[in-house]
Amino acid sequence: MDKIDHKILTLLQNNARITNSEIARKVGMVPSGVLERIRKLEECGCIEEYTAKLNPEILNLKLLAFVFVRSSEGVGELSTGLALAKFPEIMEVHNVAGEDCLLLKMRLKDNKSLSEFLREKIGKVPTVKSTRTIIVLETTKETSRIYQSEQLKSDDT
Repeated sequence: MDKIDHKILTLLQNNARITNSEIARKVGMVPSGVLERIRKLEECGCIEEYTAKLNPEILNLKLLAFVFVRSSEGVGELSTGLALAKFPEIMEVHNVAGEDCLLLKMRLKDNKSLSEFLREKIGKVPTVKSTRTIIVLETTKETSRIYQSEQLKSDDT
């Protein structure tokens, strides 16, 4: 990957709907060359998917919570994380170091929905021993973008 690939990735992270022509103009290439580079970035796995960022407030998913989970699994076993990852309410599942085994990120309607989810879904996973929940009061920054260093960013982004 070179500077142009990094610029293309930055542009796509900022706006996944940007046209190849617009990218080409910003990186100083022809659209066909940009398309070829994007295809290669997709093939090598640098670009995994294109998504739309949804507004959780409008979708009535105002509660953001992080849940630490302890499981009865041995070190290196993944079945609890895989079981929890099947619930659509859970946005992220991370295997973490420390006292807990997993960290979950989830969005739900309200505190009651969270309580029911913890009891009726997470609590029913046989290997879950305990949970600790953190409810977010306010979010200052939330992004799925991967940082690109300043020298790799396009001057036009």
